[in-house]
Amino acid sequence: MGGVKRVSTATAADATGTGAARSPGSAGSAGANLEMLRSHNAALVLGLLRDAGAEGISRLELAERTGLTPQAVSKITARLREQGLAAEAGRRASTGGKPRTVLRLVPEAGHAVGVHLDRDELRVVLVDLDGAVVGERCEELDLGAGAEAVLGAVCGAVRGVAGRLGRGTGAAEGGSGVAEGGAGTGSGALAGVGSLVGVGVALPGPLDHAHGVLHRVTGFPEWDGFPLRDALAERLGVPVVVDKDTNAAALGLAAGGEEGAAGGSFAYLHLGTGLGAGLVIGGTVHRGARTGAGEFGHQVIQLDGPLCECGNRGCVEVLCLGAVARGDVAEAARVLGVAAGNLVGLLDIDVVLLGGRTVAGAPEAYVRGVGEVLGARARREGVRGGAVPVRVAPRGERVVAEGAAQLLLAPLFGRGVG
Repeated sequence: MGGVKRVSTATAADATGTGAARSPGSAGSAGANLEMLRSHNAALVLGLLRDAGAEGISRLELAERTGLTPQAVSKITARLREQGLAAEAGRRASTGGKPRTVLRLVPEAGHAVGVHLDRDELRVVLVDLDGAVVGERCEELDLGAGAEAVLGAVCGAVRGVAGRLGRGTGAAEGGSGVAEGGAGTGSGALAGVGSLVGVGVALPGPLDHAHGVLHRVTGFPEWDGFPLRDALAERLGVPVVVDKDTNAAALGLAAGGEEGAAGGSFAYLHLGTGLGAGLVIGGTVHRGARTGAGEFGHQVIQLDGPLCECGNRGCVEVLCLGAVARGDVAEAARVLGVAAGNLVGLLDIDVVLLGGRTVAGAPEAYVRGVGEVLGARARREGVRGGAVPVRVAPRGERVVAEGAAQLLLAPLFGRGVG
């Protein structure tokens, strides 16, 4: 699996062209801090523009909602218009004086590619700044086929969906738009592609999100220590961010304002070829001190249970997937519910969202089974307000890939990146 040269890779913050990733303690820290502040303020404005939709929002409303001065908002919106990220959306009647000009986000001014790299499947989506999917590819993949085969498949699929953007056009042209400051190094296969912010990659953990390095992916120990982020950035020539599939999905749900997700605390439980959790606490993805949070599937609930590929016995994952293999959906849902109950008891979250290929095959059965376990537990413990609600996560089998794209886009809008 070795032999891939490490390269310096831009982060998601670099992709905004603001320099927010520079260390506050480095030379020129005052300038760096000022750039970080500007980036934060611009993200606030961009987030409100996106929330406003096609109807738009006035500069006065932006000032009121952000707490910024009207002068600061005028400067920020002027720059966003110059970059092609914002445009006028008409005029709105005022309570006094001349009508107010309203502004809107220009969704096609920026795009990101989201990659869901599963154990046996590759799904790639191209999304605009609104998060709308404008291109998609899905194909079979063997994660155990070796680094070169897997990287080749990913790069080919990414180029396939990103190629529709053309070259040298849109917000990326001249380094003035959302892709400014983060072209990466190497062959530059996608460098200069119009409006492309970068590529987000989500796959089973555990992994080091901060450095884009994989750990011992369950069932595929040969990937341990592989620098996936740097390897892909070298080949594609654009910023790449890598995270666990569950974290990416949770981020996409939080950033998209889905019911029960926006601004709250929830768990996204993904049951597909494996089992994991994405945790959002207070609207922000919780990755943990070593980016290892969410290894939900490897909590032991049966000490003398069957051996799991992680080396433990009686893990939730091996019990749940075993029931799935036997066709016992009710038992799989019950096991998932027991594990979800442990999580709810530890974190006191607001809602449990279920997703993944296996859940998609029988969504009602899994919602009912998990809900029954949580309901029984809540009654036993006399939980005020009753059991935590259980729902199927929206977006179906795209939820991870769309969330992977948000690894690049969410920082632009100041949303729950963590």
